[in-house]
Amino acid sequence: MYTTNHQGLFAATLTPMRPDGSVAVEQVPALVEYYLDQRLDGLYVNGSTGEGPSLTFDERCALAEAFVKAAKGKMTVIVQVGHNSVVTARKLAAHAESIGADGISAKPPSYFRIDSPAALVESSAYVAAGAPKTPFYYYHIPSLTGAAFPMGEYLALAETQIPTLAGMKFTSQELDEFQICLHWNDGRATLFWGVDEALLSAAVLGARGAIGSTYNVAASVFRGVFESLDRGDLPGARRHQLHGVRIVRTIINRPFLAALKAIVTRAGIPMGGVRLPNRDLASQERERFLAEFDEVMRETPTAAD
Repeated sequence: MYTTNHQGLFAATLTPMRPDGSVAVEQVPALVEYYLDQRLDGLYVNGSTGEGPSLTFDERCALAEAFVKAAKGKMTVIVQVGHNSVVTARKLAAHAESIGADGISAKPPSYFRIDSPAALVESSAYVAAGAPKTPFYYYHIPSLTGAAFPMGEYLALAETQIPTLAGMKFTSQELDEFQICLHWNDGRATLFWGVDEALLSAAVLGARGAIGSTYNVAASVFRGVFESLDRGDLPGARRHQLHGVRIVRTIINRPFLAALKAIVTRAGIPMGGVRLPNRDLASQERERFLAEFDEVMRETPTAAD
């Protein structure tokens, strides 16, 4: 198993689009600078937030290359390569390694559902073999993939079949299973928590890394969870987490990806729309949302709220 020092807050990157709906790779350098200004530690490219499943092979390669180039020496970049075709996923993995990505990650095929932990590991191993020198993080998101197996069992099986296994992105509310994974094999696996609105719970259990959508626009709030815990200030961590929950709920009440893009666009980086089947915000809806977002960002919840 690979042991990495990847930790901290990682933004699940957004994908900028041009007015014609094509991918605006020319916006990536400015977007990386924006992420650096938010004091983020790393980037997770071509995941759900980046509309990875809706992008073509060439678009995903172009985005990965642009993010790796712009962030080199500044931030850690993990490229999500999962695809319903494991052959295509393996090619995406090989490309990510060729451009110098710091890690790869892959969700499993989800049209033809995985029927056992062994089949899940076999699929992961096939994809990871495309990048034999790059740390591999399994992307556990059972609500979308249907692969709802015990992840401790996955790690035990995968260690012998995936030489580059480093850990996983864990996007599930099953905190007991997350804790098992954190302590598996003397804590050698690197676990990224993937549920923004429950970051504090994971951090209390020992998580030191997280990958999330709302870190695109509220990194300071969620970073406050880790920083407060490091100071031994549990009430402060609770305040930051409560603030984060309210932010998430404000965004999720709208078309989620379009809402995130609206915030970043207003910050000065044209993000364009979203690709079908996701929905864009209408003009008036966008203005109402931005006003609500500004209001919730100004809040300072107390630990007793």
